[in-house]
Amino acid sequence: MRIPLALALLLAPTPLVAQARLLRSTDVDTLPSKPATERVFYGKDTLQFGDLRLPEGRGPFPVAIVIHGGCWLSRYSLVNSTPLADALRDQGIATWNIEYRRIGNPGGGWPGTFTDVAEAAEYLRVLARRYPLDLARVVAVGHSAGGHLAMWLAGAAKVPRASPVHRADPLPLKGVIALAGIVDLADFRIYEENSCGHVVDSFIGGAPEAVPDRYQAGSPVNLLPLSAPTVQIVGSLDRVMPERARNAHAAAAKASGSAFELIVLEGLGHHEPMAPRGTAWATVSSAVRRALGVER
Repeated sequence: MRIPLALALLLAPTPLVAQARLLRSTDVDTLPSKPATERVFYGKDTLQFGDLRLPEGRGPFPVAIVIHGGCWLSRYSLVNSTPLADALRDQGIATWNIEYRRIGNPGGGWPGTFTDVAEAAEYLRVLARRYPLDLARVVAVGHSAGGHLAMWLAGAAKVPRASPVHRADPLPLKGVIALAGIVDLADFRIYEENSCGHVVDSFIGGAPEAVPDRYQAGSPVNLLPLSAPTVQIVGSLDRVMPERARNAHAAAAKASGSAFELIVLEGLGHHEPMAPRGTAWATVSSAVRRALGVER
């Protein structure tokens, strides 16, 4: 028996209309933003700098450390996180959008990427001598590989003293907002579907069986419970943090006693949380403000 077309459309398990194209990294790169208040170098390398944005008013202002993603690769930069940093500044939050050495840069990877991010975060103590920053209210916001680094900042105090990425006095955080943040490096390296490819071994300097101490010190899942509450925001169609990975993160955080919240944005992909004018923005900005205790 042939089913009428109208009924077939009603019974179809998937829509017959094409789904809207998901955002790409290059789409986010071209989003509008205003200039930073100042570009400041926290180290001597040409890539050890950050863009500081201050809201209008006298302050002191709560601060978001913003960490861009891009598979820890040199071809991606803080341009991708600039629109988000600018949008948070417009909500009364000072932003410190940091650059760091990555795979392909001299000194990038292990341990330089980690030490750069830690030194950039701790450099807020220097910046607070010149600018009205409230260091009692600081969060880290990171996307993808930057989300990994943001969560790592919240676990840095647990890194063994013998590790080259140990931090003696890490800057305390009020919270971490991970936007599709990679939590388990050993697991991520074997995702067949991840869009970064096989970069983890280059980033860390070997496989888990070859350099287990590096995975122990550099993977946030091994540093749970983290020192700050964490919100993981991820699109349901994200291939970097698919359902299996985000559910594993939630289970590990719960088992460790971490303060943790998983927010899945239906129908969105990997880059939508980075677009301040998109449908994900209300969720992202609300999470940042809640972590800082900032009323809208």
